[in-house]
Amino acid sequence: MGVHLSIDDFGTGYSSLCALKSFPVSRLKIDKSFIDGLLANENDKAVADAIVSLGQKLNLRVIAEGVETEAQAAFLRGLNCDEMQGYLFSKPLPAEGIEEMLRGTAG
Repeated sequence: MGVHLSIDDFGTGYSSLCALKSFPVSRLKIDKSFIDGLLANENDKAVADAIVSLGQKLNLRVIAEGVETEAQAAFLRGLNCDEMQGYLFSKPLPAEGIEEMLRGTAG
């Protein structure tokens, strides 16, 4: 069917390592709270690194959410994070705005 499951906000709340075994998950999303402190907090760096590493070992794609600076993106690229989303790339857009952005006619 082409449907994939992601675990959003991985590392916080009710996200669980057990879910990786229980559900056919294809992506992990690193919670924005870890990305916010990525450059200043060694623990956030370690958590992001661990989530990317875990994803790679389990053949899952890893998405970092809330990426706002080029320095955060560079750090995540260094970890081989698969995907990133956040204000660095685009503010939230309605469907029409996405169409315009992809056509290169936005703004």
